[in-house]
Amino acid sequence: MMSGLVYVAVQQDLRLGGNDPQIQMAEDTAAALSNGQQPISTVLSPFSLDISKSLAPFITVFDDAGNPVGSSGQLDGKMPTLPSGVADYVRTHGEDRITWQPRTGVRIAAVITIYTSGTKSGFVLGGRSLREVESREDLVLSQVTAVWLMSLILVFVILFFGRYGE
Repeated sequence: MMSGLVYVAVQQDLRLGGNDPQIQMAEDTAAALSNGQQPISTVLSPFSLDISKSLAPFITVFDDAGNPVGSSGQLDGKMPTLPSGVADYVRTHGEDRITWQPRTGVRIAAVITIYTSGTKSGFVLGGRSLREVESREDLVLSQVTAVWLMSLILVFVILFFGRYGE
């Protein structure tokens, strides 16, 4: 049980830490848009990265209907689209932090927030690949499993020699 507890605690710390740059990026971008800045000219990066290959964080701005209007990242040559139901959730709660799999083999830690500027409103998604985070999670699982197995063997050896060493 202790091994399982250690794994879950470390895994959750790794995964939640995977949101850190996206929280700042989404909130700062939403604040800039709320202050009237235009998404493509002032808020988004001038180059676009492939989110299925890059580890770099990206920003996508959506209109109030959830349609992408600008993005510093692309997936299969197109701007990413909001996952189903996220816009409604964010309208109600103001923000959502999700693990998003837009297609097989692509997992993104995403933070989505809402912005309002006069009569315009929409959403900002800050995202980043989970490839390295999940690689670290796998390493922790292997290490915890190895320690657990070694502790079982040690307990068996102690019990065996304790019983038959008399």
